[in-house]
Amino acid sequence: MDKQHFTSGSNTVRIGNYLIEQLYSHGIRHVFGVPGDFILGFFNQLMDSKIQVINTCDEQGAGFAADAYARINGLGVVCVTYCVGGLKVVNPTAEAFAEKSPLVIISGSPGIKERKKDPLLHHKVKNFDTQFKVFEEITVASVLINNPQTASQEIDRILNAALTYKRPVYIELPRDMVSVDIFLDPIQNNTVAQVDQYQEKSDPIILMEALNETIDMINSSIRPVIVAGVEIQRFGLQNELLNLVEKLKIPVSSTILSKSVISELHPFYLGVYEGAMGHDAVREYVESSDCLILLGALMTDIDLGGFTAKIDQKRTIYINSDKFSVRYHNYEEISLKDFIDKLIESNDIKQRVDFINKPLYSNLEQFCPIKGQKITIKRLFQCINSFLKDDMIVLADIGDALFGGTDLVIHRKTEFLSPAYYASMGFAVPASIGTQLANPKLRPLVIVGDGAFQMTGMEISTVLRFNLNPIVIVLNNGGYGTERSILDGRFNDILIWQYSLIPNIVGGGKGFIVETEEQFEEALLYAESNTECFCILDIRLDINDKSPALQRLTEALRKSSF
Repeated sequence: MDKQHFTSGSNTVRIGNYLIEQLYSHGIRHVFGVPGDFILGFFNQLMDSKIQVINTCDEQGAGFAADAYARINGLGVVCVTYCVGGLKVVNPTAEAFAEKSPLVIISGSPGIKERKKDPLLHHKVKNFDTQFKVFEEITVASVLINNPQTASQEIDRILNAALTYKRPVYIELPRDMVSVDIFLDPIQNNTVAQVDQYQEKSDPIILMEALNETIDMINSSIRPVIVAGVEIQRFGLQNELLNLVEKLKIPVSSTILSKSVISELHPFYLGVYEGAMGHDAVREYVESSDCLILLGALMTDIDLGGFTAKIDQKRTIYINSDKFSVRYHNYEEISLKDFIDKLIESNDIKQRVDFINKPLYSNLEQFCPIKGQKITIKRLFQCINSFLKDDMIVLADIGDALFGGTDLVIHRKTEFLSPAYYASMGFAVPASIGTQLANPKLRPLVIVGDGAFQMTGMEISTVLRFNLNPIVIVLNNGGYGTERSILDGRFNDILIWQYSLIPNIVGGGKGFIVETEEQFEEALLYAESNTECFCILDIRLDINDKSPALQRLTEALRKSSF
């Protein structure tokens, strides 16, 4: 029998239970977090609900896990206590805001009655609203639940904001409000109606004018190209993108942040456009286009290869959730979805018949290890390319795990996740937890540097506790390899751990030391067959080894500096 939420009467519900019911109705089946006294009452309500609590080793790990869950599921939740827990979640929240991930932060706090006369309660920093003010800066909507008469409407407003804008929201829940009864009006609390109320609509006249100018530019162009950005993923528009590409027969590229927005085996897929860090064939095709259609892209310095990309605004059609321009002509009040839908519906766009693509990844060579050959980052990613399966999702941490990972061939949409804009180290290991719980059909392949692993790798314990089975590849080069390419010094060195022995510490899993190509292939094959637990591969790399992508970037930056 399913667990049921507590209610005090037919038309009343406790505030905490109402929040849980709304989360469940929006597809939440797991909440990540760490308990604390100010949130224990709500945790207890969660335990008596149909939502599973995933308590992690640390709040930052919970935040990264919930962020990844949101990117796969469409909404994620992290639940923590006041200040000592809440302020640890600031970094994952900032990442979710920067990269447009709909993360819900629920924080317990001192009771409303406890706050009278401003007592020095534990966990308090400056004022009782200090934490609230911090989260106001890094969320799209926030609320302190302090009024039972408006609690349900405020909860609805906050959740709808997360779903509408695909950015994090903050709910502060004082501990003496969790079990307060509220009266529900069944008409006013119609979730579907409220979600529709918060959906942004395009102005039809402006949309038509923008559409006409767009069509004229596409029809007069010789070499149009689509660059599909991360908002295509966040707003669930992958199928619409596919329909548009196949109808117009215009080639499509992705950015680093949006890698896997479309299957990278699709005949119209060019590759990742990333300025000088990318392959010359992709860069030259995109930058020579006379009609560059940027859909949902965030033009960050990493997506643009450290600003080595060359994009001329007079040749662009650029739309995301914040802006829309055709060349130098700006439009307002046009949604990304409406714009793409109208392009698909239009019969006025000239059909392309002259594009013949030779996909960058069309003839993937099977990896053959060289006996006794020391493993390198270049050969490591070549081996992973041969190893990747349709049911795997790649979680790449920042650094060469990401830069090298851009050359991987992702078989299906939304099967590559990384913090490719905010660039916070430590994302990938906890993200594997959120990813696998959001979609148990996908097995995470984690690629993480040793420095990033030492920040959040303790969440391997959470992986084991909840019977998950990621394959964790640790790029062990004794420190911060990407930083060494910028400015080297002893500050880039870290203590070398025995990563293969971590299973002995946590009491489960399988560890490997990998020094040669043969050992790497053998470890991957064993990990593939062993689906019962996690596997961790300690890849012993040369301290100065780096991926071809990072080499391309550093060479381009070096040339531009002299």
